[in-house]
Amino acid sequence: MGFPAFKYTTPEEYLTMEMNAPEKHEYFEGTVYAMAGATDEHICIVDNLTSEIQGFIKGKGCRAYSSDLRVTTPHFESYMYPDMSIVCGKVEKKDGVFNTATNPSVIIEVTSQSTEKYDRGYKQIYYLQIPSLKEYIIVDSLKCNVEINRKQENGNWEKTIIADINGSLFINTINMNILMKDIYFEVLLGNNQ
Repeated sequence: MGFPAFKYTTPEEYLTMEMNAPEKHEYFEGTVYAMAGATDEHICIVDNLTSEIQGFIKGKGCRAYSSDLRVTTPHFESYMYPDMSIVCGKVEKKDGVFNTATNPSVIIEVTSQSTEKYDRGYKQIYYLQIPSLKEYIIVDSLKCNVEINRKQENGNWEKTIIADINGSLFINTINMNILMKDIYFEVLLGNNQ
């Protein structure tokens, strides 16, 4: 994630700018952030997840979306581009705002050195405020490590970490197990796992 591209910006100014921008930006309460470029490892992990998930959920009432679908939360002025989101049922979009979903069930972010603090900071705070969200999954692109934040029936969030390459990630919302080996297929990890 880069440094803020601008000082205070209204949501309307951001959306107008974003409609015509050649690159994507995210928005948090008046601050616009330019999106950082992705590493080979990041791209490979997102592709691996997309391949596994798209085939599994096809025809089951849910759909996986790439980072081109922006999401927002009703409680704050924020607009974010997750690496992947899964929407179960019909996509609900914010009135008058292009390509902005309000009802993701699962959000997946793949972190890198430049985005980890951001994905675990601002983004996590805002994502966990989305009423429809059931799981927020953070995948590390440098080492075998997946963090699952899962909403409990009482509304609290519970965190689970998987750091075993022989383990698997269970996405409860879509009732799917993905082998960690498949998530990290052909990814050169920093800790050589």
